[in-house]
Amino acid sequence: MNKKGSVFFGIGIAIFVYVMGVLFIPFVMDDVTTFRDAMDCSSTTISGGTMLQCLIADATLPYLIWFFVSLAIGFIIGATR
Repeated sequence: MNKKGSVFFGIGIAIFVYVMGVLFIPFVMDDVTTFRDAMDCSSTTISGGTMLQCLIADATLPYLIWFFVSLAIGFIIGATR
């Protein structure tokens, strides 16, 4: 495949991966919300370990978004080489 076709193919795959990631995120958001409700994360009387678990659960979504964006960028860069 020539260089131009490879770049367009990489961009197409990157857009597909990004869209699939965006469509997957609402399912994870529902699970994070359920977890926060079950752990009572909004309470001020929870222990330090519970606070840490709530913090880790809250950090899951940004890391998931970063993963899909990085994967899409990797496909674009990989297609240009």
